[in-house]
Amino acid sequence: MRRLFVLISLLMLYAAPAFAGINIVATLPWIGSAAKEIGKDKINVTVLIKPGQDAHAIEAKPSMILAARKADIIMYDGLDLEIGYLPLIIESSKNPKLIPGRPGNFDCSQFIAALDKPTTVDRSMGDVHPLGNPHYHFSTSRVLRVAEGITRLLADADRGNAGYYEANYKAFAERLHEKEKQWRAVPLQGKKFIAYHKYFEYLSAEYGFRIIGYIEPKPGIPPSAGHIEGLIETMKKEKPDAILVTPAYGMKEAESLSAKTGVKIIALPHDVGSMSGTDDLISFWNKVITSLK
Repeated sequence: MRRLFVLISLLMLYAAPAFAGINIVATLPWIGSAAKEIGKDKINVTVLIKPGQDAHAIEAKPSMILAARKADIIMYDGLDLEIGYLPLIIESSKNPKLIPGRPGNFDCSQFIAALDKPTTVDRSMGDVHPLGNPHYHFSTSRVLRVAEGITRLLADADRGNAGYYEANYKAFAERLHEKEKQWRAVPLQGKKFIAYHKYFEYLSAEYGFRIIGYIEPKPGIPPSAGHIEGLIETMKKEKPDAILVTPAYGMKEAESLSAKTGVKIIALPHDVGSMSGTDDLISFWNKVITSLK
């Protein structure tokens, strides 16, 4: 019996993983990608939102609550982008690690300076974000600061592997800076674009192009015929280089506007994995920037 007990114990030992890893739930694909860059094989990442989904229109699901229940850390974009579903997920998970104010509640926006923060907000302004534009993942410099924050978080949670996370951050930053040298050579300074939604303000600020009009008259509000007529007049005068759109958001309206004006459409990925060849953050940014040539 003793020999049998020893044999079973040895089998259990070899069958068990040497390190279970930190369980991370990320709301958006880009956040999951940033976490993986730093944590690699020391973490397990579950992403709640699929790459093709519109992050503005998400509802909490039982599978999301179950994932949160098992999580050590939940990472989210912030700036109220997830306000419609994340509080419900956290509350329903009954997971004390994820309560706001605890280390397991990780708001990525704490590391960035937000653009487009309104001084006043009312319903007439459409689906405006009171805390600022939440699409800062188009900014390489801001996401790098988020990645640095993730590094500190993981190093504090798993002190024995702190050096591992710090080395991964350094390698990611070096790869990013090398790619940025190539991206800065893309002639975007002074270009003009029409956009469907306010996705590209951070990118515009970093690369010097202008968004001169929007197909949406206000965030989340479909365009009226009168608004489109006014936009067409603007386009005749300003002669934009292209109409910027994402495959999941505004393509139909962009195609109609393109047919009326002759201005080409450039479809950009809205998140990591949302288009072919955008499987991680650097390939996502590469696709975005090189598509704007």
